[in-house]
Amino acid sequence: MTIEAPLAPGAARRRRLRSSTSLTRSSALGLGVALTWFSILVLIPLALVVIQSTEGGWSTFRDTLTSPQTASALRLTVTQALYVTVLNVVMGTLIAWVLVRDSFPGKRLLEVVIDIPFALPTIVAGLVLLSLYGPQGPLGINVANTGRSVFLALLFVTLPFVVRTVQPVLMELDRDVEEAAASLGASRFTTLRRIILPALAPAITAGAALSFARGISEYGSLVLLSGNLPNKTEVASVRILTYIENGNEAAAASVAVILLVVALLAITLLQVLSSVVARRG
Repeated sequence: MTIEAPLAPGAARRRRLRSSTSLTRSSALGLGVALTWFSILVLIPLALVVIQSTEGGWSTFRDTLTSPQTASALRLTVTQALYVTVLNVVMGTLIAWVLVRDSFPGKRLLEVVIDIPFALPTIVAGLVLLSLYGPQGPLGINVANTGRSVFLALLFVTLPFVVRTVQPVLMELDRDVEEAAASLGASRFTTLRRIILPALAPAITAGAALSFARGISEYGSLVLLSGNLPNKTEVASVRILTYIENGNEAAAASVAVILLVVALLAITLLQVLSSVVARRG
């Protein structure tokens, strides 16, 4: 019978580290396939866009971003997407709460209606909004060719994101914890702040990130309703298409890179905010 000598603390730590980081052959193969597929679909195209944005030199990049029309389109896109995301966080969480915690007539119908923006092609969504809120709309509200049309279109297409990310988490939330907090004298606001919101923070963050990213990249629902008026209702996606139609692909790529950077910064900020909320809870 062979008795192994005890390993030194450093050797034992290294062995545990190797065992925790080692992959089986099938796992390594799966990881390689996943990374290859992800690179083909995402990393390589993004790298090519970044390279293309610098083809004309940094002066082309600078001139594109300092163009008054492009700067106006970027400012309108980011600000409206931000406003829509804030509103979606509040209303989307509220709608998810109602759908999970309450029972009422027409609940199943509401569940279906919420997913309509997912199912509709964006150009059809724009046509629907123009029919309702255009000059010939039955509601008597005309927002066509105004800044409010951008806000309305983005709000329509991004509505389901926060609802559908928060709803499943809220369904799995343990009601016993809330009841225990109430039995210990915690107010409803304290329970919301210390128990519910920290648990929902990652889901709300994910929904907000999806909402903002969809907002700054939206095109189809805006084409008919906003009118694409330069320095007024023209958004960044329309500006990119204009550059491509004029043969200035480097300028189009420059605007795309800026949108990519804005999206990454927003996602990072939301992740940090989510961690802070969850930790303080």
